[in-house]
Parts: sequence; C-alpha cells; structure tokens
Amino acid sequence: MIHEAVGHGLESDLAQEGLSVFSGRIGDQIASPLITVIDDPTIPRKRGSYLFDDEGTESKRTILVEKGILKGYLYDRLGAMKDHLPPTGNGRRQSYQHKPIPRMSNTLIAPAETPPEEILRSVSSGLLVRKMGGGQVNTVNGDFVFEVSEGYRIEGGELGSPVRGATLIGNGPQILREIDMVGSDLGFGLGTCGKDGQGAPVADAQPTLRIPEIIVGGTTA
Repeated sequence: MIHEAVGHGLESDLAQEGLSVFSGRIGDQIASPLITVIDDPTIPRKRGSYLFDDEGTESKRTILVEKGILKGYLYDRLGAMKDHLPPTGNGRRQSYQHKPIPRMSNTLIAPAETPPEEILRSVSSGLLVRKMGGGQVNTVNGDFVFEVSEGYRIEGGELGSPVRGATLIGNGPQILREIDMVGSDLGFGLGTCGKDGQGAPVADAQPTLRIPEIIVGGTTA
C-alpha cells in the first residue's frame, strides 16, 4: 500500500507537474502523527538498494513524511534543479536505452512501539491483510484499488476464516490521516515498479497498521 497509495505521489516529476495529490504541500500535515515515510536505497541486500543512482548521485536515506508532516519529494538531477534543491539519488532508469526519472527504491513506513498482537486484539471485527497483490492508484486524487493475495477475517480480536478475491478501495491521503495504531514489526515486499514504460526493482515495507475504516470486497473461503 505504501508504494502505490503514497510513494508515486511523492516522486518529484509528478508533484511538479501537478499530477500528485501532494503537489505544493511541503510542510503540511498529510498523515497521522504516527506516520513517518522513508525511502532508503542504502538498506543492505534489499531489491531496491544501490550505491549510486543512474545519474551517478550517491544513494541516501530520504525522509519524505515525518510524524505526519510532508518533508519533501524524491528527486533526480533535473527535478532537483527545477526546485533548486540537491538530488536525493532517485534518478533511475531501466537500461541505457531509457532516460533517468524519479523513482522509489526501498520505501517504508517506519515502525513504532505497539506490539502487532496488541493491534490484532484491539479489533473486534475486521480484516488482517498479510500479503498484497496488484494495484492501481490515481496520483492526482489519491484514489486506489488493491488486490489482497492473503487475508483473514478478524473476529473478537482473533484471526478467523481466510478471505479470497478481496479488494481494498480507498484514498491514500485519507487512509494516512486515519491510521490510529502502528506496530513495532516491519515486513518487506519485493517487486518491479512500472512507470513511463520502464521497470525498476523496488522493495516496500510497513509495520502492522490499524485502519479504522476502508472499503473491502471479497468472499469467505
């Protein structure tokens, strides 16, 4: 969810072109104070890790959202020049036949201190999503649709029956604001991100999160 619902909207080219719901919002409270979003290609041995981006800029850890406040975007050299800022080391391309563009690397929501078991016990009726499938996001307004590849009903604070064919429908900025519990765990997912006809290896991660309300469709297995 962090990759699609939030990450693409924080790539500087989309933000500069007004194609992101986060355009022109540096310094604004865009998420719950519990939420910190980081892009970090320096994490060892992750799919989105690298020492230098495809423009020769040294990779570095970039804090995008800190305690709910939007701090910045992901930049290649061109985007950084437009905003009179240093590049963040996110100028990436699929191969020498493509031009570098701002891309995520390893993007994550930072873990907090609440044990995930406590979050599960706090939910009387809901859905635990362990693995996400494919998804789409409209970066202009933040609306998204995701497939759930592994999910379970939560009943009385305990895991119930598995759910198949489930989808999650919501709005990224709204979900970020409504998250009211963040776990101490952190789980990584691996993938290849497509943008402008280019694929780039990425990883994303988030702790257990409690989202009070979201539209869910599916059937009990």
